[in-house]
Amino acid sequence: MDFAVILAGGSGKRLWPLSRQKRPKQVLRLLEGQTLLRGCFKRLTSLFDLRNILVMTNADCVDMVRENLIELPEENVIAEPAVRDTAGAIGLAATVLSKYDPESTMAVVTADQTLEPVEVFSAAMQTALSFVNENPESLVTFAVEPTFPSTHYGYIKLRAPKSCGESADAVRRVEAFREKPDEATAFGYVQSGDYCWNSGLFVWKNRTILEQLREHLPECIEPLRKIQADWGCPSQQIAIREWFPRLPRISIDYAVLEKAKDVYAIPLDCRWLDLGSFAALADVIKSDADNNIVVAGHCQMLECKNNIVVTEDANHLIALIGLDNVIVAHSPDATLVCPANQSHRLKELLEEIHRHGREKFL
Repeated sequence: MDFAVILAGGSGKRLWPLSRQKRPKQVLRLLEGQTLLRGCFKRLTSLFDLRNILVMTNADCVDMVRENLIELPEENVIAEPAVRDTAGAIGLAATVLSKYDPESTMAVVTADQTLEPVEVFSAAMQTALSFVNENPESLVTFAVEPTFPSTHYGYIKLRAPKSCGESADAVRRVEAFREKPDEATAFGYVQSGDYCWNSGLFVWKNRTILEQLREHLPECIEPLRKIQADWGCPSQQIAIREWFPRLPRISIDYAVLEKAKDVYAIPLDCRWLDLGSFAALADVIKSDADNNIVVAGHCQMLECKNNIVVTEDANHLIALIGLDNVIVAHSPDATLVCPANQSHRLKELLEEIHRHGREKFL
């Protein structure tokens, strides 16, 4: 049986103060009143039965996720009691699904991306599911052709195509994974034509990813075994609270994909965006005549250009005079104002806020 797992954890620090530890970017209503999580869910409903879609999220965000996806069975939203990155979330999901269907297949998607047109995504996902079900030892990721030398995305180097049944789409073996490069290296990757962005979307058999985790991340064996033994029992929540925090905090790319042998990639020939920063809004929201990006019910500007203005409060007016290349992000209890070319220092700012004892704003 095929399942989809939505990864909806993380706080989205680069979108502070809109996103917080208890209100991640996935539930922000930035795209015409719709959340990223809702958009991700809708892309999956034509491919998977509702009962076969799971969401992995932080314990603090469970209620928000359930409110956003009211169609999902309550038990399909699984709370992670600690932050353990993607290897922990995927290991937990695979452990749960394998208990009920040892031969099940998992498609992993993230809730903070936009993909258009959805038909291209659906076709690529169907290709991946077919390939994995025919080649159960394989791990599949999706490759996005880079449009510029980004230093914020990971890259994958691809080998020659491999046919996939009757599908016209190619499946290519992954030769190497490369983490976020410096600008010169990223430029070289793009110029070579051999590298693609790593989308962070995956398909594999649950038993296969668990075998890979046991081989390459043996510290996860006992916690996952303990959780699986108690899953579906009265002691389920006790087990996950005790054992999940003992999982190593590491991404699935570092833990498994960079070490595994049978890793393949399917081209994802669509408009793909990881909405991880305010600057990324420029790729999904049309600017005005002065190149201002505005996500606000009320905004008034005088002689302003190249700015990004964001608020979810439809009744709040943001007014700007004579500003160029500035980010203004408003939330009910905090407002960020900074030059756009300084937004990479948000993490540094949040550390200062924490150091001064203002955790309630984080």
